[in-house]
Order: sequence, then structure tokens, then C-alpha cells
Amino acid sequence: QVQLVESGGGLVQAGGSLRLSCAASGRTFSSYAMGWFRQAPGKEREFVAAISWSGGSTGYGDSVKGRFTISRDNAKNTVYLQMNSLKPEDTAVYYCAGRDGTMWYPATRLYDYWGQGTQVTVSS
Repeated sequence: QVQLVESGGGLVQAGGSLRLSCAASGRTFSSYAMGWFRQAPGKEREFVAAISWSGGSTGYGDSVKGRFTISRDNAKNTVYLQMNSLKPEDTAVYYCAGRDGTMWYPATRLYDYWGQGTQVTVSS
């Protein structure tokens, strides 16, 4: 089993920045791809960003391209999401997810492990 714990959420003004962290435990972190997803009230969970096991390949949802950056530190068993130029529409619960496989995909159904989520609120 894999346990994922997110941190770093909070309240920020539009235009500001936050960095989310996701600490993993339970299995060899470098053996699986990682992703970030988010869910706003009344909406489906959507893909934000993902990264391959080595960090050599990344992908982003259209709404965050150029503003968010995903990275990982396999020595620390942690994946990060740097969020810049935040907008009110970025307000959501952000979830960290892991999948058994080296490559990332943008689909929630392909991820095997999920964290409990961390709230990000962007005020206008």
C-alpha cells in the first residue's frame, strides 16, 4: 500500500503563489508516476499536472499551463506543485495521486492511490 499526504494549501489572493507538497510512504516512490488533480464544488475532478517516475516527462491541464509546475524529489519521496499567478477559478481541493507504472496519464481512473486532499482558495 501507498500512503499520500498533501500539504501547503491555504488562502491566497489572486496573482499570488502557493506550493503544494505530497509526501509518499509505503512503497518505493520512484517506481510510480504521480499526478495532481483538483475538484471544485459541484464539478468533476479534473487533471492538473503529472510527472513520470524519473521526472523526465511532465504534463499539464490546459487551464494551468504556463502557471503551474510539477516536480519530484525521489530521495525525499515527495512530489510538488508550484502554483503561480493564481486565479479565483483555481479554487478547489487539490489531490495528489500515484499510479503503478512509470508513465503518467491525465485520467483519474488510471491512478491507484490518492491523498486526502488539501484546500486551495484564491480570493479576488
